Amino acid sequence: MLLSVVILNYNVRYFLELCLKSVESAIAGLDAEIIVVDNHSSDDSCRMVAQLFPKVVLIENTENFGFSKGNNIGVAKAKGKYLCILNPDTVVAEDTFKRVLAYAEGLSELGAIGCQLIDGRGQFLPESKRNIPTPMVSVKKILGFSKAYYANHLSPADTGKVDILVGAFMFLKKEVYDAVKGFDEDYFMYGEDVDLSYKVLKAGYQNIYYGETAILHFKGESTLKDKTYAKRFYGAMRIFYNKHYRFNPVLDILVWLGIFFSRFFSKKPKQFTTKATSHVVMTKNLDFDIKLPFLAKTVHSTDQVAAQTQVVLDGNSMDYRSIIEFMMDSKKSKELTFRVLPKNSQFIIGSDSSEHRGEVVKL
Repeated sequence: MLLSVVILNYNVRYFLELCLKSVESAIAGLDAEIIVVDNHSSDDSCRMVAQLFPKVVLIENTENFGFSKGNNIGVAKAKGKYLCILNPDTVVAEDTFKRVLAYAEGLSELGAIGCQLIDGRGQFLPESKRNIPTPMVSVKKILGFSKAYYANHLSPADTGKVDILVGAFMFLKKEVYDAVKGFDEDYFMYGEDVDLSYKVLKAGYQNIYYGETAILHFKGESTLKDKTYAKRFYGAMRIFYNKHYRFNPVLDILVWLGIFFSRFFSKKPKQFTTKATSHVVMTKNLDFDIKLPFLAKTVHSTDQVAAQTQVVLDGNSMDYRSIIEFMMDSKKSKELTFRVLPKNSQFIIGSDSSEHRGEVVKL
């Protein structure tokens, strides 16, 4: 088998449904499998997967094992030459895996590949490509000075070497994942992708940011800069430093100072209020007749969309690549927000800020 897509889920049933529909389209024609590991969700995620996606390998954990162990459980069942670790709140384009596979096949020292991630408003997510988080870089980040944290030597559309990739989309050979012993289970939440990326580098491989394809990642860093995030972030960094750096009291002091001062200096997530004054449905279906909970005219081109409009993207008539490209290409000055109507589904879904949880509206 060529590819195993491993998705770890926890209580995001509707995001997972949209994700799986996009992944099924993206693996069409490939020798590939989809593995969903559920970390003991209290919603009906598992029932939905069993009913709507019978070909998906579903693993139901009896407790929430966290990100690292949950993904390791999925990878242990994987049969593919390549792995893609994928978040359940993502949408991939129909050609995402084919393009990344074609690029990967030409690299002899390939470690992991990441790609361009955008949030629910079409904005580039800088965590798509990062530098090694030294103690000083980490302290600056939590205080709101993030320039050194991100790999700014590459533009979002570039392709090139980077140190650290994001766990929402990590593509690598299974033999490389196994050689570095996968995700370190000392991490429960945050830091796992940093650690895996760094282990891959130390093993002599190259990590690549591949900006020629983009995927949608609704939540981004959903707890960015709040106090809980600060505590978890520095806890993860402390594990990272103890594991990869020689013991140094100065490092330890810096980490604990970061945790302490973050309660005073960390910024609260900004409150984003949707400014939509109207709604439209972007569709190729001339007879669109799905009832929505608001008045919305149908449009068939971007020229017909006015400023401060919420755009419902019709997945019944638009492919996922078109949806992603529409969001990316829309003029930011128009202050558009977006919702996706998945194919053959009775809900619309989206997010107006990468710092907050998304929204699901059942139809």
